[in-house]
Amino acid sequence: MPDRYVKVVPVTMTVPVVPVISITIGLSLLLWVLFPIMSFVLFYVPQGIVTPLADDAVVLAAPPDRTQDFSKASTWFPQNPAKKTVTPVDTYTLTIPKLRIKNAIVKIGTDDLSKNLIHYGGTGLPGQPGNTVIFGHSVLPSFYNPKDYLTIFSLLPTLKEGNDIYIRFDGVDYRYKVVSQRITEPEDVSGLEQQYDDSYITLVTCVPPGTYWKRLWLVAQEQPFGEATP
Repeated sequence: MPDRYVKVVPVTMTVPVVPVISITIGLSLLLWVLFPIMSFVLFYVPQGIVTPLADDAVVLAAPPDRTQDFSKASTWFPQNPAKKTVTPVDTYTLTIPKLRIKNAIVKIGTDDLSKNLIHYGGTGLPGQPGNTVIFGHSVLPSFYNPKDYLTIFSLLPTLKEGNDIYIRFDGVDYRYKVVSQRITEPEDVSGLEQQYDDSYITLVTCVPPGTYWKRLWLVAQEQPFGEATP
């Protein structure tokens, strides 16, 4: 029987390069955006709530409208806006060494968080009994710049109990140490409470990073200079 020859035609598969590159870039960007949010949920969400404020503390404001532009402080609690604070000093500075924030400007009675940090009117003044509440904007940690007021509080969740925060108000330096932090729904305004047994500051921003879903309230208590920090 004579041999039979079968011609084999090679089969080639062409993978479209452009769609593959586009999909890869898209997935990479998605991961880049989601990773900070997932890591925040897994590692930075405080376990439990610790607060030095008493049960009978006074709440000063009402819930915010979530659809508003939260780079404007006036939109955080629109139903009950910040009260006018009468003080000869309307500007002071805040320093957080761990976050490389140095002499950030805090203004009383202003509205634009892209220009400075904002002291919520009607809350206590630094160095005095009460609770000084300071708002700051945040974005994805990848964009963090301690000198940019739109990103300045992006790493606030990384602060730990005992970390130092410094305020210079009316020519006097005050030292605070972090004592607690908690996460609440946007309509929860209990962080504005005033307790007069000591001097506290509360730093407020949106979390997870780059979203407006929740609020982080970080509380620090005044501590004399010279005492060791854990």
